[in-house]
Amino acid sequence: MRPEEGLRYSKISILKQSRAGGKFQFFVMVLLQPDPFLNELTSMYERTMEKGSVWVTLKRSSMKSKVKRNKMTTAGDAIEYRCLVRATDGKKTISTSVSAKDHQRFQASYATILKAHMHALKKRERKDRKKATEGDKKKESMKKPSSSTKASL
Repeated sequence: MRPEEGLRYSKISILKQSRAGGKFQFFVMVLLQPDPFLNELTSMYERTMEKGSVWVTLKRSSMKSKVKRNKMTTAGDAIEYRCLVRATDGKKTISTSVSAKDHQRFQASYATILKAHMHALKKRERKDRKKATEGDKKKESMKKPSSSTKASL
């Protein structure tokens, strides 16, 4: 589903300098609302079920330029920080901005999506703690009689 198909979104143009040739280019980052973002993230996980990966990054952001932040701090205004969440599968990139008051609800929904789509992970092989400690005790007891036999001779 593309943003043009009825999703609520806003565009933020970012001016970046490309490394090849040093020319400036505009990159458009599409910010979805949190609920459509979670829907898109779910579909992204489903598309990459057989082959592929999804990278999700979370970052603290004020969504203001450095100049505006400096002006606000000198004026004594409080800066509202938000959580910028980006997800990509290498072909498509989506992002959203979550406020502090909506963070708990978003995090719960995000955790549900992660739990639902992490079924292909292998379980870690662990030694039982009891078996490990019993094995260590046996090794120690085997070493002690050998030293006691030397003392008795």
